[in-house]
Amino acid sequence: MTDPFTEAGTARKALIADEDAAGRLDAWLTQALAGEFSRNRIKALIEQSAVSINGKPVTEPKRKIMPGDRIDIDLPEPEDPEPKGEDIPLVILYEDADLIVVSKPPGLVVHPGAGNWTGTLVNALIHHCGDTLSGIGGVKRPGIVHRLDKDTSGVMVVAKNDLAHRHLADQFADHGRTGPLERAYKALVWGRPRGLHGTIDAPLGRAGDRTKRAVKRAESDDAREAITHYQVLERFVEKPDASALAALVECRLETGRTHQIRVHMAHIGHPLVGDQEYGAAFKTKANLLDEPARSVVKGFHRQALHAFLLQFEHPSTGKTMHFEAPVPDDMEALLQAFRTY
Repeated sequence: MTDPFTEAGTARKALIADEDAAGRLDAWLTQALAGEFSRNRIKALIEQSAVSINGKPVTEPKRKIMPGDRIDIDLPEPEDPEPKGEDIPLVILYEDADLIVVSKPPGLVVHPGAGNWTGTLVNALIHHCGDTLSGIGGVKRPGIVHRLDKDTSGVMVVAKNDLAHRHLADQFADHGRTGPLERAYKALVWGRPRGLHGTIDAPLGRAGDRTKRAVKRAESDDAREAITHYQVLERFVEKPDASALAALVECRLETGRTHQIRVHMAHIGHPLVGDQEYGAAFKTKANLLDEPARSVVKGFHRQALHAFLLQFEHPSTGKTMHFEAPVPDDMEALLQAFRTY
């Protein structure tokens, strides 16, 4: 596959900062390039004028990155090979010359990275789309506009050319404030939020490592605005005082931070069933159930989260595109265990 950003023997990459982008340029690039280069090597490249943002060279590693920024970088040959196509089944909801919409199953990593260099959605897309994927996402994530966690299922859109990629990236960075973009999830949570609908407005930032997030004070250096709207759809094992053992909640994102729904629901005391990162303290609640429901819940080892709805403006036609996907079999079985209890 020809790399459109390779010039004169130097690997030239272009990346678009997604809606979670924040912090120093050197730190962001180190993470975005999935461990290909150390942070010191990235810092040196920046100081050598090998990096530009929105067409302007930068030499300060501490330069702040912003959502929607385009970063061009001249790099030495990567330490790891470019991802190759793999014959991994795809559930395709829609496809044309500009984009492809898929329903990602739980357990599938979106793009190659440390510990997951093969067997990803990107490998499946390369096999299916060939060289039509957008190159602007970088060699490890061609066409990827937004992401879902490995263990979160649901609808994703992937760009097949750079114009579509930029148009879609702008919509995700705008979070639907001025356009038709909508993202909605179904989450099974422990307990029941006091109100049947509400808004969680709590800034998020890093929680001591590269991936985990936590609610932060607004004045914290890495705090990013995060807003989730929720509505209770079903209640399970409800008691006379209106409390419940669990609830199915629809969450709509006004922002799109890493782990946003998982952290926000845990923040209000209702972590997702199966969430090993943010809800581990609640796993013993399964003991309140009788068999066979107890075994079903204890055997569910991922967060019960499904991106069931995605809506956006088509980058070429301007038409509003609306897609929905049913919850996967494992989560449906989990819901049935609660419904029939």
